[in-house]
Amino acid sequence: MATFVFPGQGSQQIGMGGELFDEFPEITAQADAILGYSVKTLCMENPERRLSQTQFTQPAIYTVNALTYRKKLKETAREPDFVAGHSLGEYNALLAAGAFSFGTGLELVKKRGELMSRATGGGLAAVIGLSSEKVAEVLSRNEVDSIDIANFNAVHQTVLSGEKSEIRRVSGLFDQEGVKYVVLNVSGAFHSRHMKPAQDAFGEFLDTFSFSPLTIPVISNVSARPYRQLEVKQNLLEQITRSVQWTETVRYLMGQGEKEFQEIGPGTVLTRLVETIRKEAEPLVM
Repeated sequence: MATFVFPGQGSQQIGMGGELFDEFPEITAQADAILGYSVKTLCMENPERRLSQTQFTQPAIYTVNALTYRKKLKETAREPDFVAGHSLGEYNALLAAGAFSFGTGLELVKKRGELMSRATGGGLAAVIGLSSEKVAEVLSRNEVDSIDIANFNAVHQTVLSGEKSEIRRVSGLFDQEGVKYVVLNVSGAFHSRHMKPAQDAFGEFLDTFSFSPLTIPVISNVSARPYRQLEVKQNLLEQITRSVQWTETVRYLMGQGEKEFQEIGPGTVLTRLVETIRKEAEPLVM
C-alpha cells in the first residue's frame, strides 16, 4: 500500500515546479487565470519576494503539489491507497481524492491565503527535543495561557503559535529545559485562536461550494482519521484554528499496515517527519 503526503506552507523554495509548468500548460494557464498573475514566474523568479508572503505562498504550493501529483500519475498510472496533507497540503489530498477540481481547489486556497495573511503580529516557534505533553506542562507550570499548539509534527517536535511578543518571551522557558527553540519566519499565528477572524470569513466563502464524493481515504489534520463525506466543509473550516495532528496521522496510517509514504511536492520536510515518527512511535491500532 502507498500513501501520498502533500507538504504545506514552509516547503516553498525558489525554482519549485521547474519544468512541470511547461509540461502541463493547461493547468498552468488555468492557475494564471484564477490568480491574475503568472504562477510560473512567482515560483521561478520570486518577484518582490512574494513567495514568502502567505497570500502568494499558498496558491503556489497548491499548484506545484498538484502538478507533481499529475506527473506522478502520468509516470505510474497508479493512485495511492491513502492521502494526507500537512495544513495547506490537505487541499491537495482532497484534490487527489476527487473532492473538487484543480480550479475549485485553487479558488479555495487563494481565499484561504488572503484571509490568513491579514492576521499580522503573530508567530510560530518549533520546540525540538521535548514531547508535546512536556511542552504543555512547561507552559502550564509557568501559567502561560496565551499560546496554542499549532502542529504536533513529531513525537519530539511541537510548533507553538501566538502573538509574536509571547512567542519570543517564552523562549527562555525552553532554554531552561535544554532543548532547541526555533522562532519560524512567518507573519501569522497559524492554527491558533488568533485565526478565528479568518476562519469566520472563510466559512462564509465555503458555503458557496459543494464537494464531490471522495474516492481515496483522506486523513484529516483535525482528527487524524479518515474524512467522512459530510465533514469536508467542517474539517476545512476547523483546520484553520485547530492543531495539525501530524504525529497521530502517521501513527494511524502505520496502524493500517501502511509501509510506503511518498512526499508529493517541493522539499522533503514531511519525508523526514514520517521517518522520525516511524522510529519513535508505535502504530495506532484501532
